[in-house]
Amino acid sequence: MKNLFEPARARELTERIEQVRPDSPPLWGTMTAPQAMAHCAVAMEWAVGDTVAPRMMIGRVLGPLVRRMAVRNDEPMAKNAPTAPDLRIADERELATEQARLIRLIERFATGGPAGCTTNPHSFFGRMKPEEWAVLMYKHVDHHLRQFGA
Repeated sequence: MKNLFEPARARELTERIEQVRPDSPPLWGTMTAPQAMAHCAVAMEWAVGDTVAPRMMIGRVLGPLVRRMAVRNDEPMAKNAPTAPDLRIADERELATEQARLIRLIERFATGGPAGCTTNPHSFFGRMKPEEWAVLMYKHVDHHLRQFGA
């Protein structure tokens, strides 16, 4: 499965992030391109352990089941999937700043490998193995790059 511990996948996402433009229209959803890059960066901050999001009550019940479905194959994430409240970006952001931030976090995650991955639970999915984080983070960033045609 594609994951962010693979250097080729990290490079692929980085190249695609650089293709996004401030005026890139979303193919679905309501986020602007800068908001989507910031949204992905916040999720990557969870993955490297810089921030810890509170657990969602519904995730305590459904999280483990949905996690197994989400990280078991290379199928892309569905369009208009629900967003955790802590990942919502309401204010406008500067694209170049958010792209650089996201690229730094991807590089940090990829080079840190399993040892550099958080041991904190995901807000919805709960406890995850580093390999699950690597698959989920690849799929998440890929999802938002596809949202903007990159």
